[in-house]
Amino acid sequence: KKGLLRLIDNEIAKGKNGRIIIKTNSITERDLIDKLSEASCAGVQIDLIVRGICCILPGIPEKTENIRVTSIVGRFLEHSRIYYFEANGHSEIYLASADMMTRNLNRRVEELFPVTQEDTKARAIEIFDTMWQDDVKTRVLKGDRYTPLPLSGQVDCQEIFVDQVKQQERG
Repeated sequence: KKGLLRLIDNEIAKGKNGRIIIKTNSITERDLIDKLSEASCAGVQIDLIVRGICCILPGIPEKTENIRVTSIVGRFLEHSRIYYFEANGHSEIYLASADMMTRNLNRRVEELFPVTQEDTKARAIEIFDTMWQDDVKTRVLKGDRYTPLPLSGQVDCQEIFVDQVKQQERG
């Protein structure tokens, strides 16, 4: 928890040049929610992909107006937790064992570790890019409800990931 709070503080210091992208299953931990709101107020652009419970209401003027929350639920129960911090062309990627939940961050031993290999960082960014293109399974949190995107049915990120694995197995 302390590590995540420190990383968010680093982006707050960068203000409008700060950037945070997080992929997790749930966000319920109050201190982290408050810190993300503080980052939003500082002008940091924040994109969250939260598969399940999310206790942040995005788009509240002067509170969470710089936060966008989406959810992608498909045939796979995903457990990836990826944290991406970027400012001034410098990116830091972290992987974690825990969701941003009180029980995980205050009562358990969990791991948050940096990705230092450039090819692995690039793959994590590629995963985010693919997920942002999803227009089949993505839902956007508006108020307290998730709303589907207008369906064009062009990009299903989970199917893309399945195809990538199949190609690797053949290759």
